[in-house]
Amino acid sequence: MNDAPLGEFDLIDRFFSRPAASRTDVILGVGDDAALLRLPPHTELVAAVDTLVAGRHFPHHCAPRSIGHRALAVNLSDLAAMGATPAWATLALTLPRADAGWLGGFSAGLLDLARIHDVALVGGDTTAGPLTISVQILGHVAAGTALRRGGARAGDLLAVTGTLGDSGAGLALATDRLVAHDPVAATALIERFDYPTPRVEFGAAARGVASAAMDISDGLAGDLPKFARASGLAAHVDVGRLPLSPALQSVVAPAQAREWALAAGDDYELLLAVAPQRRDELEAVARRLALNFAVIGELRPGNGVHWTHDGAPFAAPSHGFDHFR
Repeated sequence: MNDAPLGEFDLIDRFFSRPAASRTDVILGVGDDAALLRLPPHTELVAAVDTLVAGRHFPHHCAPRSIGHRALAVNLSDLAAMGATPAWATLALTLPRADAGWLGGFSAGLLDLARIHDVALVGGDTTAGPLTISVQILGHVAAGTALRRGGARAGDLLAVTGTLGDSGAGLALATDRLVAHDPVAATALIERFDYPTPRVEFGAAARGVASAAMDISDGLAGDLPKFARASGLAAHVDVGRLPLSPALQSVVAPAQAREWALAAGDDYELLLAVAPQRRDELEAVARRLALNFAVIGELRPGNGVHWTHDGAPFAAPSHGFDHFR
């Protein structure tokens, strides 16, 4: 790390003032009291915000580039769940000190992911204090078409993208709570924690096909009850159908893999409800994106979440990640 401190405005100019070259909808960006943005006609604004705190959301020794990437990725995942197109972001950054080396890695991680998704950083704030990062993301969706949690119907299938539990294993490996004898698998799992992949393209393609969606940030056991409750239905899930990666299965026993898939959180995959007759459409999107897509159960009249494994009732964790538990 570089020990040379920077002033607040030098910091902003050096690391975060980037022209939004590909966006003509940024009337006024970084450098004024507020941003001026132009929404496309006949669209609705979609907004989300997440805060990351050192030692709570990521280990203190995490690479700055990973922290920058994660800070934006977790917000992009929220827009993906709405089927929205991301467009602009603001950043509130609290730093113990203005360190040029750390800021170089952090800004590269955040801005590289922003470029991939054509997101312009249009403002924010910096202050001194314990390391805390808040990103607000703004996007848009054609009026009346956003995916919501509460649109599911009885008989809909429950499905998830990607694989679950990898990030939980990656965090355990990164914090030495797990030792893996397969270095290739260990590297892949840590990468899943450090650099989550928001499913923005899949979410946009699912709009108008899926009946409901949300992102899995707190673990399936924590998020599925919210999802089912939003539609006033009961979720029935066979945990034997949970998608587990070969890397995860190579480093832990099946019971531990299932536990992380259900409760560890930080997967940032999408949970979707889809009518059986439209399942093929989402599977085709997943194939085009080289993305795993797994049906894990269905929604029925009733309430709560009902877990089974090999046809027998299964005692799933009672909750996922909870900041105050």
